[in-house]
Amino acid sequence: MSTDSGAFLADPHEGHLKRALGLPSLVLFGLVYMVPLTVFTTYGIVTETSGGRVPTSYVVTTIAMVFTALSYARMAGAIPVAGSAYTYTQRTFGAPVGFLAGWSLLLDYLFLPMLNYLVIGLYLNAAVPALPAWVIVLVSIAIVTVLNIVGIVSVARANFLIIAIQAIFIVVFIALALSKISGYGTVDLMAPFTGDGSAGGMSPVLAGAAILCLSFLGFDAVSTLSEEARDAKRTVPQAIMIATVVSGIIFIVLSYVSQLVFPSNQFESVDTGSTDVMLAAGGSFANVFFTAAYVAGALGSALTSQASVARILFAMGRDGILPRKVFGHVSLKFSTPVYAIITVSVISLLALVIDLAILASVVSFGALVAFSVVNLSVIKHYFVDQRQRNVVLNVVLPGIGFLLTVWLWTSLSGEALTIGLIWLAVGVVWLAVVTRGFQRPTPVLDLDETASLTESDRAR
Repeated sequence: MSTDSGAFLADPHEGHLKRALGLPSLVLFGLVYMVPLTVFTTYGIVTETSGGRVPTSYVVTTIAMVFTALSYARMAGAIPVAGSAYTYTQRTFGAPVGFLAGWSLLLDYLFLPMLNYLVIGLYLNAAVPALPAWVIVLVSIAIVTVLNIVGIVSVARANFLIIAIQAIFIVVFIALALSKISGYGTVDLMAPFTGDGSAGGMSPVLAGAAILCLSFLGFDAVSTLSEEARDAKRTVPQAIMIATVVSGIIFIVLSYVSQLVFPSNQFESVDTGSTDVMLAAGGSFANVFFTAAYVAGALGSALTSQASVARILFAMGRDGILPRKVFGHVSLKFSTPVYAIITVSVISLLALVIDLAILASVVSFGALVAFSVVNLSVIKHYFVDQRQRNVVLNVVLPGIGFLLTVWLWTSLSGEALTIGLIWLAVGVVWLAVVTRGFQRPTPVLDLDETASLTESDRAR
């Protein structure tokens, strides 16, 4: 890094990120980010897409995500700093590729808070029609923004309550659903895997699995907190794997029980299809309880997703890829990247006008591109650069993760692919601007300098 940027990092007028999070907080952060109840976010959409085989789609996605989570865990241990896929690919493939990976990651991170605000508006408006969805969205954005500015510890504390509410709901819902199913008489227990006959073959299942990738963004989000984690080389990889496996099991079980209790794809509204499931499982009680727990979970996901994308913007601003005075700024009072947080909030206002199905697919596009390059980063970092010749660990496993994510990526809708590719094209143009037509090197992060800063901050 140049001398002037080094001076920026040592600027006494800038705050620093605090290492305050242990393993439980990191795991909870990942679980809250993914939202255990996120299975219901696109439940109606994926039920129609997969032909009534949501659990099957989740099995496919979970397998792909476990391989990819392993790659993230290994890179998080090797490079324990903020920035996630952006930083990993920057160090392994160079700054330009790192920028494009980070740019792709921005697509899903910028849109995920928006997705949460949108579903909060949809479900609360469905529960209380007199309350306009746009008012709900604006109030939600304001609450989440304030909590994120106050600090990452406040977010971690809120996560405990949110997870507790969802855990209680999951237990109650499964109990109600099983009780209801027992009264159905003959039940085809394989129906959630074989489908309802409306769509055959594996292509619909893969299309559904591609959309469901957005459910697993939590393990990626954990890696963005590496500079705020205690003993990051150990705790961040552990948290990534625990959050991924636990979430995958929860998603499969919930979607399986849901399709048993409501074995149909005829929803009153496909966007809020899970409302039909709740009414079938436990009537108005289950529906009201679900709405409360789901909205709490969506608020938690908005909290954590906004925190994560703000830190990616911070990492890119600190590098000089984005305007440094705005995105590289950390508040001395709150020790948070305030300007980056506010920027995310402004972009989230698009939740007032965007369509749920398109938004979910676009989020998955960005995630799958980032997942692909991180799998490749493991091969490059460990097998090529470090010359660690464990072929299974350093080539085969990340190679499988890469192939699975590409497979899912190509299963997305044409509309989502078009929007995603346009976003990548904009990223190439911005990179050309930053590098003066590729005549100057892409700014990069001095990780050693950053590490020393975070260590001194922890000592404080």
